[in-house]
Amino acid sequence: MRIVLCCAGGFSTTMLMENMKKTVKESKKLDESKFDFIAIPVDTLSQEIDNCDVLVIGPQIAHKLESLKPMLEEKKVPYTVIDRDTYGKMDGATAFKMALIAHKKANM
Repeated sequence: MRIVLCCAGGFSTTMLMENMKKTVKESKKLDESKFDFIAIPVDTLSQEIDNCDVLVIGPQIAHKLESLKPMLEEKKVPYTVIDRDTYGKMDGATAFKMALIAHKKANM
């Protein structure tokens, strides 16, 4: 599963991505080889959308969701918006769970 994290510049989201990777790596139930993570700035999303199984949106660009929805719906890409508290704590476990839930709901 390819999880794309998206924020204004891709920098702070990289820290969250590393914490999500750590969650997978430390899990006894998850196979690390089944997950691929990338952090990108929102301006490059159109270049990554075809290789995206779920999109994780940082709170600093949540206001752009309405403009992103047509592309996400066209490509049938599930997404989740990370809340400020989870993002501020760089809580990779919660962000990862949110991404998995969004992906699972889309595939029901």
